[in-house]
Amino acid sequence: MRAADFIAFTLASLRAHRLRTFLTALGIAVGIASVILLTSIGEGLHRFVIAEFTQFGTNIINVSPGRIETHGAPLGAVNTVRPLTIDDAIALRKAPFIQVSDPLVQGNGEVRHGGKSRRVTIYGTGADFSRALSMRVAIGEYLPQDDPRTPRAFAVLGSKVARELFGGENPLGVPVRVGGQRYRVAGVMESKGQVLGFDLDDTVFIPVGRALEMFNRESLQEIHLTYEPTAPLAEVEEGIKRILVARHGLEDFTVTPQQKMLEVFGTVLSAITFAVVAIGAISLVVGGVGILTILTIAVAERTAEIGLLRSIGATRQRVLLLFLGEAAVLAAIGGVAGLLLGLSIAQLLQVALPALPVHTPWLYAVLAEAVAVAVGLIAGVLPARHAAQLDPLEALRGE
Repeated sequence: MRAADFIAFTLASLRAHRLRTFLTALGIAVGIASVILLTSIGEGLHRFVIAEFTQFGTNIINVSPGRIETHGAPLGAVNTVRPLTIDDAIALRKAPFIQVSDPLVQGNGEVRHGGKSRRVTIYGTGADFSRALSMRVAIGEYLPQDDPRTPRAFAVLGSKVARELFGGENPLGVPVRVGGQRYRVAGVMESKGQVLGFDLDDTVFIPVGRALEMFNRESLQEIHLTYEPTAPLAEVEEGIKRILVARHGLEDFTVTPQQKMLEVFGTVLSAITFAVVAIGAISLVVGGVGILTILTIAVAERTAEIGLLRSIGATRQRVLLLFLGEAAVLAAIGGVAGLLLGLSIAQLLQVALPALPVHTPWLYAVLAEAVAVAVGLIAGVLPARHAAQLDPLEALRGE
């Protein structure tokens, strides 16, 4: 049988039972669409989280007070012997490969100007905070390079705070009250938007020494460090630990490189993506069972046709290929329909829910189509073998 005749015969068989063909292909289509949709959401979430973290740079290390150690019990023990101080942040500037060391403390407070007030997040930072986290000042300057232990009363406003309090006026040099204390505006930050649920535009930045006094704190919440991008991370961490252990007497702090955080997030999100793909694959298995069922019924219904083919010279191998061809075409049609359906739903989600990160990985789409065809072929093996093994005389006599 020529290839053209083979294809024509297969398509004619499928057209002869349109409803059955449609329902079988639909099972595969639903499976493929599920895989595409779930992997699109999983990949979109993966890219979203990575983008949120890397927008501040990738050569960042956070040092926080306290160390969590696991001793074999269900929970670790947090042991903080000495809090992190501004002097610690200053000392870390001398660590090998360190470019910026900036202390941080955070709280909430009220900012007032001209009869208007707003409850905002207040960050107490050093003068290098914007440099450490790759944040830009829209107008004016960031906090001046004062001694962080005895700084002057300057403040930098987030873009939303500046807009709400000053409207279209220039706030530079204008006094405002932050947490009940008088500050002079040194600059306004560029709009950054929300990052993992935190609105960085609805903030006020003040010197860390004054923030510690405002929030009645003795210790920092963390220290941001940036290091030379080409430096070996292990040596950078070792240098940080060496300085702080010399100051504290023991390792009562936690050093968290952003690079390792990204690796952990990548591993977790990849596992989630794999899990949702596995869930979608269940639908493909169901579609394969549908092909197996339909072809088994088709063999029983087409016994005479099989006997006629064998009687006019069709070999068992040819009959086997005919039924496998039907299974493969069914799966391919369902796969293409599933791809189109999944991609369409993903596009609609992007339009209807812009906040939902959706990104379709084409590798998964191609693999899903290949798996669909493979499932169809595997599901068609048993019915095809049964059809090929029918005795032509018995098949014609049975009809």
